[in-house]
Order: sequence, then C-alpha cells, then structure tokens
Amino acid sequence: MINIAIDGPAGAGKSTISRKAAASLGYIYIDTGALYRTVGLVALRAGVEPSDPQAVAALLTDDLSVELRFVQGEQRMFLNGEDVSAAIRTPEASLAASAVSAVPAVRAYLFDLQKKLAHENNCIMDGRDIGTVVLPDAKVKIFLTASPEARARRRYDELIEKGMDVKFEDVLSDMIRRDYNDSHRAIAPLKPAQDAILLDTSGNTLEQSVALVIETIRANL
Repeated sequence: MINIAIDGPAGAGKSTISRKAAASLGYIYIDTGALYRTVGLVALRAGVEPSDPQAVAALLTDDLSVELRFVQGEQRMFLNGEDVSAAIRTPEASLAASAVSAVPAVRAYLFDLQKKLAHENNCIMDGRDIGTVVLPDAKVKIFLTASPEARARRRYDELIEKGMDVKFEDVLSDMIRRDYNDSHRAIAPLKPAQDAILLDTSGNTLEQSVALVIETIRANL
C-alpha cells in the first residue's frame, strides 16, 4: 500500500488539503486529528479534565466505541454509534484534543486503529506524528505549516462560516497555546520527520496549497 504522511500544526489546512489531494490521487483520506478530537469530546462530556492522564485513561473502557467510517466517500466520526463529526469541530474540542493527545493511554488506544487503516488502504493520513511515529515508513512525508496569524485567520473564517460567535484574538490565542502544547508534550511531540518535505502555505490560496501538495507527492513517489 502507498501511504502518504502529512503532519503540521493546528490550522495549517492539513485536513482540507489532504482530503482534496487524496480525492485527486484516488487515495483514502484519514484525518487522525478527528480521532483525538473524539476522545477529547468523550472527556468533555464526562466532565473530566482532558489533561488528567488517569481520569482520561479510565474513560477508555471496552464499552467505548470510537469509529471512523467512510460515508459516501467522506470520513465521519462516530462515538458510541452517534455521528459526532460536527460536535468535534468546536474550539473546546480542539483544545481537549490537544490535551488528550499527550496522554499515553489515548495514543496507545488509537495507534492500532491508525496502523490498520493505513495497512488496508492507499491513503493520505494527516496529524501531528504520522511521519515520526505512526507511519515512519510512509512513501512521502510532508510537514505542512503556515504562520500562526495565517492559520488563526483560516480557522476564524471557518468558524464564522459555521455560525459560531468567536473573536479572532481568542482563536489566535488558542492556536498559539495549542502549538506550544503539541510541540512540548513528552509523548510524540509535534515536529517534522527528518526526511519530511517542509511546505509553508502562509500566502497561498487553498487551491494553490492543494496543487503544491499534489505536485510534491507525485514528484516524490
């Protein structure tokens, strides 16, 4: 199977760009961030502090079902049978995802699922540690980034379009805080793989970024 790893900080456009690139190349797109967001949502709904390792680990019981399904070619996340694809996209879920991703029990819980999906499909998988930990043997590794301001602006526009009442300053603050948390966690911190190709999309349109990623993948296969 051909596996492509795309890593990068929050708001770099990994999900949208990876999804469009995968569709163009005929691959399956796997958004691993959605898995962590779903576990983050589990913690929030249980009233558990997402950064509390023991409390979060206690939620990962045999009764918990975190499932990634492809519905008409689109990835959807299901929590105990409920489609939570929209619920995991709030700012609160983003910060919860960053917190639970530092919990070793959560990473172990989701690791096998990610590996299984990659083993069974030609895929583009995006996240924080795909090239460094999950798929170290990926055919192509890309580290996709942009300035914090550019990433915050994209996320702000996305949330406003969804009708959410947010302030740009708050989105930027959350973005910077998540960058710090993701890059300073003890387990699988956010960093480029040694053989990753660095792509900065700060001044790009979405279409330009998608074209750049597709071109980079084709040139390195």
